[in-house]
Formats: sequence, structure tokens, C-alpha cells
Amino acid sequence: MSTTQLLAPNVTAQHWADPSHPDDRPFIRRYIFSTDHKTIGNQFMFMSLFFLLVGGALAMMIRWQLGWPGQPMPGGGVLPETMAPGGILLPEFYNSLVTMHGTFMIFFAIMPLLVGMFGNWLIPLHVGASDMAFPRLNMMSFWSAVPAGFIMLASFVVEGGAAGAGWTAYPPLSAVPEYSGVSTGQQLWCVSLIILGFSSLMGAVNYITTIVNMRAPGMTWMRMPLPIWSLFITAILILLAIPILAGAAIMLLFDQTIGTTFFLPEAGGQPLLWQHLFWYFGHPEVYILILPAMGVASEVIANGSRKPIFGYPAMVGAIVAIAFLGWIVWGHHMFQSGMNPLLGSSFMLSTMIIAVPSAIKVFNWLGTIWRGDIHFHTPMLNALAFVGMFVIGGLSGVFMASTPVDIYIHDTYFIVAHLHYVLFGGSLFAIFAGIYFWFPKFFGRMLSPTLGKIHFALTFVFYNLVFFPMHNLGLGGMMRRIYDPNQYGFLEPLQPMNTFVSVFALALGVSQLVFFFNILWSLWRGEKAPENPWRSNSLEWSLASPPPHGNFEAMPAVYRGPYEYSYPGRGEDFWLQGEPPDGGAVHAPTGGAPVGEGVPQ
Repeated sequence: MSTTQLLAPNVTAQHWADPSHPDDRPFIRRYIFSTDHKTIGNQFMFMSLFFLLVGGALAMMIRWQLGWPGQPMPGGGVLPETMAPGGILLPEFYNSLVTMHGTFMIFFAIMPLLVGMFGNWLIPLHVGASDMAFPRLNMMSFWSAVPAGFIMLASFVVEGGAAGAGWTAYPPLSAVPEYSGVSTGQQLWCVSLIILGFSSLMGAVNYITTIVNMRAPGMTWMRMPLPIWSLFITAILILLAIPILAGAAIMLLFDQTIGTTFFLPEAGGQPLLWQHLFWYFGHPEVYILILPAMGVASEVIANGSRKPIFGYPAMVGAIVAIAFLGWIVWGHHMFQSGMNPLLGSSFMLSTMIIAVPSAIKVFNWLGTIWRGDIHFHTPMLNALAFVGMFVIGGLSGVFMASTPVDIYIHDTYFIVAHLHYVLFGGSLFAIFAGIYFWFPKFFGRMLSPTLGKIHFALTFVFYNLVFFPMHNLGLGGMMRRIYDPNQYGFLEPLQPMNTFVSVFALALGVSQLVFFFNILWSLWRGEKAPENPWRSNSLEWSLASPPPHGNFEAMPAVYRGPYEYSYPGRGEDFWLQGEPPDGGAVHAPTGGAPVGEGVPQ
């Protein structure tokens, strides 16, 4: 039987690399302008961790100002044009800090870590492919994200400073040069996000094509690991949502530069148009940031519980339902905009309904853990923290879904707490879980479990001490994006709580250095990783660590789902997807007669 005959119907011969051919590419093609999905995944990882550090440093400056308003910052000589004499932050620079912190964290840290890093690391290995469907497009996706990030970073040093209209960039503040916060930096903000949008679209096309067309024989839709399902649905969301943001950013850039009036009310424009466009992108973006985290957490929880995932079809259905409902809830960000009460009620109802599939996933995670043989390794600890923090963020979101309640807490620190419980407590804990889980596979070395647990404990404790009190700050009336709470007499009693939050925010930031040290140390000095340290089931754990160029020596076959843990009658408590049922002769994955020596049809 020829190689072409052995390939799955949706895989053609040219998609498969010759594993016997050595990787003899020169250094610059192998590690810089690489088309290997694993190298590109690593590039996304290191780029995103750099911007995570940048966004974290900006957060520390924000919290210093709120914790000790009017007090000079340590090292106050940095960026002197942004500070008053003595190193005290200026209000205009504070606005830029808030704007750029949100922008870097969402667009250049969490999103590329979850989608760029895990998508490139996992999709070809989990579906049994040698690489992405379009390797050069994959390379272009990364190398267009890099200049986008540095254009955003460069806005700090241009005349007028970085964008200062908030990370949501509401016009007319963001569109009129005479208004505060509009500068060359605001224009660079638009240019950067437009370029990043093209990067995201190239990645999304690649992910969808690879998952649809390059699955190994036997890798049916209902045998795909949940991270692949979540990345597949996320790629569809990106393909539909990112053009909306890019189009809105182009319109805003035109208002700033060539005199159009899309969002300027004095010339017939509509500021609310920007809000509709931004949040029609923005709420699917929330699920772009959380769905891959859910997939990663599902994989780690099943592994740490040594049980099959509870209700796999329901988990898949919940991912699809969340993605669908995410398109009809954007108006809950605009309850204060004067919308028709009937329209507001419809958004309130749809927002409450979207809590149902999220609750299904939480119920299924708890069902997976229930009576499992739980292993509290570092990935599992972070995955469990993800579930707990996501539940807290979701419960506070239910309050904001109610229009009367949201009118009271809108634009207060209650919203800041909710957002961070979902995107830090949710997404970042899942990112930590995934990095600790797959680091040995992709770098061939183990991260230190001792340092990992220290990092987890410090992060979990300090995180909750920072963000849970913000709910009380919001209920006490403290608004978002204010420079000095003490300027408002009724907020003065909240200053001790602000100082408390800032102390532990600084501690939280410093504790992340443990994580970065663990990564850098382990890359060179870490313990050599075995092929399958977590005794997991998916296809990548049958490969060497790190996997070779081309991944698999031959086309793999898939015989079962990815969560066959503790299968009755087996001596081992895991069962690799690519292991034949009898451990010997190769049979068709879906049953039936053998198809010969090699890969089954």
C-alpha cells in the first residue's frame, strides 16, 4: 500500500515532512525566521512574557500612585518628562499608564500566550500533523506581531507621550487633538492594533485549516483534546471579531489624521458608533482570552485527577454555546449610554443566559475532580486556581448583567476586580498551568517543582489580597482611572484599603520573578524531562522531548479519545491515543479488519 493511500482523506502527501531528512537549515532559518510551529510557539512565548513584564511594571506604577498619592516613586529619574519634580507622577502620564497597561496585557501578553503560544505548540502535535497547514503564513503571523508590539512600546518616547484615552479609546477624547490624551502616541496605538489584527487573522486561518484538513487517521472531531476544540472555536471568533476592531481603528485613525468625522458629534459623527464597534469586537475578545484557558485547564484537570473528563460532549457543546452567545451580549458594556430600556433588557437577559454554558463547564470540572486520584503537581494547582478564580469572576459578572445594579457599579473598581478575576485569575493561572505542563515536552527539561509551588502559593495569596478588596473599593464609590482618590473627600476613608492593595500588588509583581527565574534556569540547568512525565494520553507524549523536526516518524493513528485515564483492566492508568488496542498489530482506529503494516486508513 502506498504512502498516499495510507493518508487520511483530509491529509495529502505534501503535508507530511520526511522525518529521515535532518534539520540542516541555517541558524537564522531555524531559530529566527523559522517555519517550524514549535519554534514559532517558543517565539510567541518569549515575546509575550516580555510584554507581560512591561504590563506588570506599568501596573506597579499605577498602584504606587494610588497607594501613596503625591509621594515620589523609587527611581523617580526615569522618564523625567512624565513626572513632576521629585519623581511624582503627572496626571497625564497616569492616564497613559492605565491605557497602556490594559493594552499590553490584553493584546500583547494574554492573547498571544493563549492563542499564539499554545496554538502553535499544541495544534499540529495534538491532531497528528507535521506542521501547520501554511508554515510561511505562520512565520508571518509572528513577525507582524513583533513590530506591532514595539510600535506600541515606542509611543512612550514620541512627542506628547503614549495614548491616554483609556484602553477602550472612547472618542471624542481619543479623536480630537485638542483634547487631553490625543497625540502621536494615540495614533501609534491605532496603527499597532491594526498590524496586530493582521497577525491574528493569519494565525486564525492557519489554525482552522490545520484542524479541519490535517487530522491524523482516527482523529475524529469527538476524539480531539479539549485544548484543540477551544483553539478551533477561538480561531473562528478571531476571524469574525478582529476585522471589526481593525476597521474601527482605521476609522479612528482617519478622524485623528485626515479630518474625517466618523466619531465626532459636532460634524455629524457618532461617538456611540465606536462603542458599538469596540464592544461588538470586545466581548467575543473576552472569550478569545478565556476559551483557550478553559481548554488548557480541562486537559490538566483530567490528567491531575486521573479520570476521564466528565461529560466530554457537554464540554464541547458549552464551548460552542459560549462562542455563539458571546456575539449577542456586547450591549451590557453600554447600559449607561442611554439605550432603550427594552434593548437593555434583552442584553441583560442574554448576558444571564451565557452564564449557563460557563456553569456547565465548571460543573464538569468538578465532576472530573470528584473522587479522582488527585495529584497536586504544579500544573494541577494552577488549573484548580483557574477554576476557583473564574467562578468568582463569573459570579461578580452576574451582578453586572443586571441593568439596575450595573448603573451603580459601572466604571468603579468593582469592574476592575471582575475583569482581573476573569483575565488574571482565569487566563493567567491557566497559562501558568499550561506552561508548567508542556514545558518539558517543548524544551526537554523539567521546571523546578519546588520553585513552581512557591510561585503558585505566592501568586494565589497575593492575587486575592490585591483584587478581592477592590470589590469593596467599588461599592464604596471609587471610580476607575482616577489619579488621586484623596481629591474626592468621600473617598478619603478608603485610602488605607488602597494602600493595602498597593502593598500586595507590589508583592504580587515581585513574586512573578520566581516564575521567570524558574524558566530561565530550567532552560539550561533543569532536570532532563522523560518523554511522558505526567503519564498523559495525547499524541505529543509519544514523541521525544523536545519533538524532532517534522514531529512524527510516521503518520500516527488514533484509536481512542484523549481522556482514557484509569481504564478498567489496564495495568497503567493512562492510554496513549496512538497505542493500538492490543498493543501489537495495527488495526483500523474505528474498528474493522487490519489494513496492513503501517498507518491505518
